[in-house]
Amino acid sequence: MTFALIATGGTIACTTIADGSLVPTVSGQQLADSLGNDIEVVEFRALDSSSITLADLDELLLCVRTQLARPEIKGVLITHGTDSMEETALALSLFDLGDGPIVLTGAQRAFDHPEGDGPRNLRDAFDLLCSGKPGVWVQFGGKTIPGRGARKWHTSHLNGFEELPVGDSALPALPLTAMAEYPVEIIAAYPGAGSMLVDASLGHTKGLVIEAMGSGNMGAEMGAGVARALQAGVPVVISTRTPYGVTKLAYGGAGGGATLGEMGAVASGGFRAGQARIMLAAALATGTPVADMFSSAPQATTYTAS
Repeated sequence: MTFALIATGGTIACTTIADGSLVPTVSGQQLADSLGNDIEVVEFRALDSSSITLADLDELLLCVRTQLARPEIKGVLITHGTDSMEETALALSLFDLGDGPIVLTGAQRAFDHPEGDGPRNLRDAFDLLCSGKPGVWVQFGGKTIPGRGARKWHTSHLNGFEELPVGDSALPALPLTAMAEYPVEIIAAYPGAGSMLVDASLGHTKGLVIEAMGSGNMGAEMGAGVARALQAGVPVVISTRTPYGVTKLAYGGAGGGATLGEMGAVASGGFRAGQARIMLAAALATGTPVADMFSSAPQATTYTAS
């Protein structure tokens, strides 16, 4: 079997320079050398993943589809920075990119760290790829995490990723469509937040994700700004800054989630703001109703013999 390794940069490809900072200096081929001879390397980018744009994501998704369309390629391994790995993993899970497993991995410690975690993560990711397990996965710190609902939960722990219970999508995989023309902004709520940032975003964004408080609430002034955005035809998804639990849009009042939901805002469910942004951009790019993007497939009913 032959697999493709697509290198995008990140800490796993960084070394320490004289001033103590980390810079991406390690090629994808250098990373692949430890995995054997069944790897074809694509030197895609050498970036800190916090710099990855929607245009970069569009190119990466096309690159993955191109590799999986080759009959000799049985799966794709992507080396990636941890800062935005959850966004990339979610994007890969939304679109129809072809058959074969897609596994993302990276590192919290640089390539030249004396106790680096990159080699183990890379080996585990390659083993998962060889298993043929279908789907999109983040392999990190000994954990295998679905790309849908993955989240970086700690800045430096070696097992820094977790799985949020977001449910399976009720939609089939989307046709691959560029998202770069559908920018989505994330605006955070806080006690007493005003409407300035929401108002300033109008005319510059195709959609908004509000990182609200609690189950999906914000102050009255910010809520009034979100109402104006909705009235102007800007789709709004409401997530939460709370680490766990779902967004329900249950409360009334000018900044309450229920009030804004009645005006057309959509609750993100279990998704946090980063992945919600990608889902909204994908919905806009493909013409998919936004609410449908955040709906989950019903759980299968299990019948037990009496």
